[in-house]
Amino acid sequence: MDPCIPLPIPDDQLEDLVDKAKDYALMHGICMRQKDNFDRDALHFAPFVLFPTPFPRDEYNKAVELQTVLNELMHKVAHDYDFLKETLKHTIKVDDFTGRLWNIYETIMSEGGPTQEVEVGLFRSDYFCCCGSKGIKQVEFNTIASSFGCVTSKLVQLHKYVVAEAGHSELLKDIPDNGALEGLAGGLVEAWKIYNKPKSVILFLVEDVTYNVCDQKFHEFEIRKQCPEVFVIRKTLTELANRAQLNQDKSLWIDGHEVGVVYMRCGYHPDQYPTEKEWEARLLMERSLAIKCPSINYHLAGTKKVQQELAKPGQVEKFLGYKAQIESVRDIFTGLYSLDHDEAGDKSYDAAIANPDRFVLKPQREGGGNNVYGEDIKPFLEKIKDSEERNAYILMDRIQPPVTTNYMVRPGQDAKLVNVISELGIFGYVIGDKNRIITNKQVGQMLRTKLSHVDEGGVAAGLGALDSVYLVDAGSCCST
Repeated sequence: MDPCIPLPIPDDQLEDLVDKAKDYALMHGICMRQKDNFDRDALHFAPFVLFPTPFPRDEYNKAVELQTVLNELMHKVAHDYDFLKETLKHTIKVDDFTGRLWNIYETIMSEGGPTQEVEVGLFRSDYFCCCGSKGIKQVEFNTIASSFGCVTSKLVQLHKYVVAEAGHSELLKDIPDNGALEGLAGGLVEAWKIYNKPKSVILFLVEDVTYNVCDQKFHEFEIRKQCPEVFVIRKTLTELANRAQLNQDKSLWIDGHEVGVVYMRCGYHPDQYPTEKEWEARLLMERSLAIKCPSINYHLAGTKKVQQELAKPGQVEKFLGYKAQIESVRDIFTGLYSLDHDEAGDKSYDAAIANPDRFVLKPQREGGGNNVYGEDIKPFLEKIKDSEERNAYILMDRIQPPVTTNYMVRPGQDAKLVNVISELGIFGYVIGDKNRIITNKQVGQMLRTKLSHVDEGGVAAGLGALDSVYLVDAGSCCST
């Protein structure tokens, strides 16, 4: 697939554009803290590609239009106790983390259901454009701590600036604006207004050490801009465990603040619950009157096992009523297969052993770096062939996106012209309860781009970079 402008460019032009782009990133907060040289008072620009990456216009528009349908689908899935129980019944026995989450959900339901029925989900649906099907295929649906919406909102402006500086202003009309920052913050503000206690705060639940700090803080600043009456506080799960309490009306309090909305930017990985105290804090939070983002049932609805179950014939139809909606959702599903100890699971197991390069093996985890690929699948599966641990994984067809070239720009390194593939993320938010949806919106997008020959593409790990969309006609994307 051809890049948005012919590459390579002359060395002197490259040096000039990279310098300008780095300065723009640093001066507009497109930044992260470094893991290998952490300094609370220092930021480096986040890795990015120099030019926006082509993406087929019709498929981009399809993903944008589909987001509110997916928001509705996942909201309804999250409120179907029987569906979640049946879908996760094997997984929760062998995956301790998912099992602990399920135990919290069961506790809440056994107590008569959540004290606070309203919940807010800041969701992101991720896609590759597949050369095989000539269309988008969903990689996963994120229901907790969906990141990079804020930083990539600003990156779009960087890319428009760089493209113009490169002498290609005619391309600007095909780089779509990105309202993810305003939209996601707006969802949290709306939830706070529903809570309707003017002195309550929005609590950001954060890691002990935050590297992706700009993405989080821009949320905070935008909330204050949209609604100066509300204050944002940042606490860890451990701080919640040590100092939070519930009043008689189940309102959540910490350090003298009543919490109206809890926005979780951590809590999605086992490492973030180092002791029983953190699990107790999660249960305390779920029992509270505060509006959760996400609630425990939203969190469970985002597991890979639920994604795999929804891909089965007849499952989406349980939740969506319009044929056109059902067909549009089914169209984005790639092959998703159970590995449970039954006839279907054994068939999937045999297929993966025979042709491991066709698949990706996925556990019930968020945060990246957890999947098993290619030739590593065979020995991994053989090791757990007769173990119940197989039930904790799903198998997914490996999607083959188009390859293009771009300059990857990283702190402390020269810009490198590399072959890359890109993953589109569409942001949306939904607010509602078990009986209704109050608000359902699509609010923005992001693009993450990684080296074409690697499996995982973590931005902080050095294999991926932040990116923006450049819209092209479909014929420009995949060679026939």
